[in-house]
Amino acid sequence: MSIVKINALTVPAEQREVLEKRFASRAGTVDSSDGFEWFELLRPVEGTDQYLVYTRWRDEESFKAWMEGPMKQAHQGGGEGGERPRPAASGSTVWSFEVVQQTGPKTAQDD
Repeated sequence: MSIVKINALTVPAEQREVLEKRFASRAGTVDSSDGFEWFELLRPVEGTDQYLVYTRWRDEESFKAWMEGPMKQAHQGGGEGGERPRPAASGSTVWSFEVVQQTGPKTAQDD
């Protein structure tokens, strides 16, 4: 089954809009990666200042290939004057999971 990678980003309140705009400007860059299955950027509502970046992959090898290729290139890009913009997050932790069970909504066709 698939694997899930969750990047927990600690984002100060004044940087939330910056983070969301940066993700929006990169929309679609992961979509065509071999083995990519799903992406979600989750904004905290209460109890934490951490955003969760959820990605789902066919296997660990697909995730590693993306990390070493397209993701690495995207994070090395320079801003104005060739300087890399200041990170919006003040901390980052990556959690790894294997999908052992899954389900989706039941549709009328399932009856």
